[in-house]
Amino acid sequence: MKAEKDKKTNKWLIQYRYTDWQGKRRKSTKRGFDTKRSAEAWLRDFLLKQQMDFNMKFKDFLDIYYTDMETRLRKTTMISKHYMIDLKILPYFGEMSMCSIQAADIRNWQNNLIKQGYAPTYLKTINNQLCAIFNFAVKYYNLKENPCDKVGSIGKSKADEMNFWTKAEFLCFVDHVMDKRLSYIAFMMLYWTGMRIGELLALTPKDVDFEHQIISITKSYQRVRGEDIISPPKTPKSIRKITIPQFLIDDLEDYINSLYGISENDRLLPITKTYLEHEMQRGIKASGLKRIRLHDLRHSHASLLVEMGFQPLAIAERLGHEKIETTLNTYSHLYPNKQMQLADMLNKEYEEGL
Repeated sequence: MKAEKDKKTNKWLIQYRYTDWQGKRRKSTKRGFDTKRSAEAWLRDFLLKQQMDFNMKFKDFLDIYYTDMETRLRKTTMISKHYMIDLKILPYFGEMSMCSIQAADIRNWQNNLIKQGYAPTYLKTINNQLCAIFNFAVKYYNLKENPCDKVGSIGKSKADEMNFWTKAEFLCFVDHVMDKRLSYIAFMMLYWTGMRIGELLALTPKDVDFEHQIISITKSYQRVRGEDIISPPKTPKSIRKITIPQFLIDDLEDYINSLYGISENDRLLPITKTYLEHEMQRGIKASGLKRIRLHDLRHSHASLLVEMGFQPLAIAERLGHEKIETTLNTYSHLYPNKQMQLADMLNKEYEEGL
């Protein structure tokens, strides 16, 4: 299986045999190489993949991992995964063979990340991506062990402090974006429903039941590399119905009536997350409020519900959390005040009994 010149193109080609995933012997040809050496190097890497020899380079195994994940994950999730792995992991491990990567290599890579000053939650996410690649190799391709296991993780699962606005702060903010009806209705929806940004931007008139004051969440929107992508929501529990107050129904009705020629399947808010981020900064600057992220409006809604006395299960269902543990872990720090109220009520019951 030596490379040879392709007389038609003056490039190099290489013919080869291999065993496919069904155990059948195949013959094929790969063309278009600039040099004989590059053709033969390609064949060596290809055969290592077919044999699942972990002398293969990390970057070659990554191709196998990506191919498998693309059939299971949403397009937007794969784009995010590619971005993180290709920038933060591949440059360090790409040319190393899978079987040569040791715990010390992982440790050095982690130390380099820490020195770059990333947020603890981002460090955790990056490290999880590397760990997932090696877990995939162990589980499905019999790599002996995951070197990440010996090293442990870095970063934190959640930020030390959650930022959110109180109701008074939000009302102050929204007063300063009322000059743009589109911005006003978007922020009102985010704060008073707690829906995710993508869920909001995917809404159509068909999703709003004005009679019963219900919004149906069935999809999510993202703008990725200049392309509008509508996909299923984040988890199965994200498909839900959110009841909304009458004042929000009135605002929505006024907004939709102001739109010319909108059909029931058109997006209610034909904008992007970037637009909302700019508008949020404009409102913050004008109002003088503390800076929070766009996603923190979801936290602000949850904190409002906690303050109103709603229990974690009800909040989890409204926010579309897959597990109630997510709600408890995310918002547990908001409940101590409620515990004190509970103790005061028990004390009152006791005193009345006496």
